[in-house]
Amino acid sequence: MSLAALTVRNVRRLAQCDVELHPRCNLAWGPNGSGKTSFLESIYLLGRGRSFRTRNTERLIRHGEPELMVLGRTASVPSRLLGVQAARGTPTVAKIAGEFVGSLAELSQVLPVQVIEPGVHKLVEESAQRRRRWLDWGVFHVEPLFVQTWARYARALKQRNAALRSQGTAAVWDAQILEYGVELSASRERFIEALQPHWKEVVEVLMGEEVLLDYTRGWGRHETFADALARSAERDRTRGVTHAGPHRADVVLRVGGRVAREVLSRGQQKLVAAAMILAQLKLLRARLEEPAILLLDDPAAELDATRLEAFVSQVATLQCQLVLTSLTPEQAAFGRPDQVFHVEQGRVGSV
Repeated sequence: MSLAALTVRNVRRLAQCDVELHPRCNLAWGPNGSGKTSFLESIYLLGRGRSFRTRNTERLIRHGEPELMVLGRTASVPSRLLGVQAARGTPTVAKIAGEFVGSLAELSQVLPVQVIEPGVHKLVEESAQRRRRWLDWGVFHVEPLFVQTWARYARALKQRNAALRSQGTAAVWDAQILEYGVELSASRERFIEALQPHWKEVVEVLMGEEVLLDYTRGWGRHETFADALARSAERDRTRGVTHAGPHRADVVLRVGGRVAREVLSRGQQKLVAAAMILAQLKLLRARLEEPAILLLDDPAAELDATRLEAFVSQVATLQCQLVLTSLTPEQAAFGRPDQVFHVEQGRVGSV
């Protein structure tokens, strides 16, 4: 799915934007602090209901303004209209085709979008929660009912933890925890298995060495979820939290038998994280009728010529809509852009 038109008001440094995008390569250029990253954040917000830099959408509202607004029109036939609005002190709201959505996750069904930006290394370096979000976004698109299972598990888990903290009968929630947890984990495992050939191809090209990617489900490899839940029952009651389950799952990356974040440099972590996103998009490209949108924030930064060439070669295979940023009106590595925007002093104009 590609984005045909974008309207933005008051997103960080971006005061105003009314542009039409090309279905292939779009370049937004301008000096540092002009609003280029805010331009990408606006598109991401339209497809995810949040920014890739903060989960607090209120922080995106331009200083001195009461609210932000992002509107978009897809290039599909028929086109779909999307809108996201956030005001200070109120929850973010979104519409699809003029109707309010029950969950911001519904935006992703219409406008799947991923981003590779300077902080992408955090996907490797930081907590399992980031990797679970990466994984679940991919599973959601391959198995549309997954989001319902995830929501049901999350509700049951919340109720069980509340019962544990209040010294109530937590066991009444065990049946739901087990049913939805096993189903959720199975969906994730299927996705990881399907991802492997794409992952091995991309990471070999970008890194030049083998990096293993594996899913740990949140309980022991050689026990059932029911056994794990029973084994941790006393600890759960003592600490008031559920210790076993897919909410503790992780995507583990290893190089030479060691955890990747312990042995890789910051630059290498960025390449591995980029490989995770590109492999995911390759799998979705094979499964979906329409490819996702890929946002690239200053993609040439910190990559030598060889690595940049390898990165571009993998991006090219996606054949998706690209929106990238640069300090200059040219981005030679990606070829001649189909549409160019100049960003300056919080405004975006077509060149």
